[in-house]
Amino acid sequence: MQNLSLLAQVAFLIVLAPIFSRISRIPVAAVEIIIGMVAVWIGYLDSDNSTFKIIAKVGFFYLMFLAGLEIDIKKFVSFKDKLFKNVILYFLTLYGLAIALYLTFNLNPVYIVALPVMSIGMIVVLINEYGKNEQWLEATLTIGVIGEIISIIALVVYDAVVVYGFGVELSKNLLTLVLIFIASYFLYKIFDFILWWYPKFKKVIMPEHDNMGQDIRVSMALFFVLIGVMQYYGIDMVLGAFIAGVFVANFFKFKLELRGKLNAFGFGFLIPLFFVYVGTTIDLNLLFKQEIIVRSALIIVAMVGARLISSLAAYYKILGFRDTLLFGLGSSMPLTFLIAMATLAHSTHTIGMYEYYSFVLAAIVESVCIMIIIKVILSFNTKTKEQEVKAI
Repeated sequence: MQNLSLLAQVAFLIVLAPIFSRISRIPVAAVEIIIGMVAVWIGYLDSDNSTFKIIAKVGFFYLMFLAGLEIDIKKFVSFKDKLFKNVILYFLTLYGLAIALYLTFNLNPVYIVALPVMSIGMIVVLINEYGKNEQWLEATLTIGVIGEIISIIALVVYDAVVVYGFGVELSKNLLTLVLIFIASYFLYKIFDFILWWYPKFKKVIMPEHDNMGQDIRVSMALFFVLIGVMQYYGIDMVLGAFIAGVFVANFFKFKLELRGKLNAFGFGFLIPLFFVYVGTTIDLNLLFKQEIIVRSALIIVAMVGARLISSLAAYYKILGFRDTLLFGLGSSMPLTFLIAMATLAHSTHTIGMYEYYSFVLAAIVESVCIMIIIKVILSFNTKTKEQEVKAI
């Protein structure tokens, strides 16, 4: 009963979030995080509830699943030659700046992994809010996908090095990760061949005229099965959710309404619940600790600054200043992965409590502020266009 009561309390906050978002004109994801922070601070919610944590984690995985739904492999491959040099330049600049900051300020080695870390969770939120027609957002999604894969590899390597050191276990973890990528590639090719040879088979799996929700059932089965596979092999379960989304998006394109159904369910409940939970992980009383505030601010400046410099170096000629700025900001919200990185580092005693809270606070403040800044920039641009039309 206590768990049901907690979920009822969270559901009430989820209903309130869009209302506050419309009144304040702050993006709804940012409002959900803020609501979670305030709710736990005033004692309305208990963030230590195990059921809340589990459902929030499922919400995070579902966000990654929706991120996979945005990936069109054939389109992605067709752009690879055009984007390859820019992507390489972007990540070389980004990781080069992270290493330079580590060496210059004698930082903890965790910063080499943490500062360039990426997650496409918040990018999916941007796509849900602004659509996919913006060129800067399409470029952000591309760099986010590649960045997230690099981040997953970095997290696996870091986890193995911290726990086991440079040895056999590290080699095992890396080999497992490589084999999973290879297996995913071959499964994709095999399934693609089967559907090419027997095109009607996909409509057996997901009928066009379906009054039993079979498309949702198949999607959820893939989602949970691949998460379970990753858990079994000790790999970040995010990868399983992401691969499930990619498979659904690329093999069942004829189900035009499926993406809408999956998005509606995710952004209607599971994902808002996750964002509320993220807000509850911060104790507002710690905001008044000078050490945490200063360190969080420095982390934010370093992360956003490195991405803006990398964006200008790699994409200025393609996107122009305004869209390059939006692109740099859009890739500067690794909310989930930065918190995961901080949690891992703290659990292995690589960083202390204050440094952990600095990373978590930086991740949340970064996401909230950047979502607002992007909205302001786009709103300003819309107003300018409207004024130009009226002048004509």
